[in-house]
Amino acid sequence: MRNEFSRSQILLGTRSMERLRNSRVAVFGLGGVGSFAAEALVRTGVGHLLLIDNDTVSLTNLNRQILADHSTIGKQKVDVMRERAQRIHPAVDVQTFPLFYLPDTPSDFLNDCDYIIDAIDTVSAKLALVQVAQEKGIPIISSMGTGNKLDPTRFEVADIYQTSVCPLCRVMRRELKKTRNFIFESCVFQRRACTA
Repeated sequence: MRNEFSRSQILLGTRSMERLRNSRVAVFGLGGVGSFAAEALVRTGVGHLLLIDNDTVSLTNLNRQILADHSTIGKQKVDVMRERAQRIHPAVDVQTFPLFYLPDTPSDFLNDCDYIIDAIDTVSAKLALVQVAQEKGIPIISSMGTGNKLDPTRFEVADIYQTSVCPLCRVMRRELKKTRNFIFESCVFQRRACTA
């Protein structure tokens, strides 16, 4: 039977599509990375999304954030992304949390999550999120120093302890070693400086 995910099912198979449909993924930050990540999850068939961001869409977001257009300026990003997700896939379950995630933010809402995408900018919040993810046994991928970059072929995914060059990765490694030696297997960063 044809549906909006028929093409994905050909590629991934029925069992994988069922797993995606039952998955709960939390996206922290709905900016240039998080907004595209959230939409990709919806278009892939993930059935449950938690969207965490306290910002509103601004004029300066138009050049890089998929949820930004002139009709959404001034609106809460979590609300805009929820509406967009439900226009793409009406059955998707979306929970919104219009909050700025900080180390002391209660994290009970993550208890049933299968995956976390960290697309936030604040080092203290990133560190807290990595810690919460490890304590709860939730896999996490973090976006590091990928802003203002022009060459996507230079992006890499690696364990935080195998990164180099990226200043944000360096800070994260240092801080993670101070607290505890967290297992932090996935982060996206740019290894070599872009000369363009």
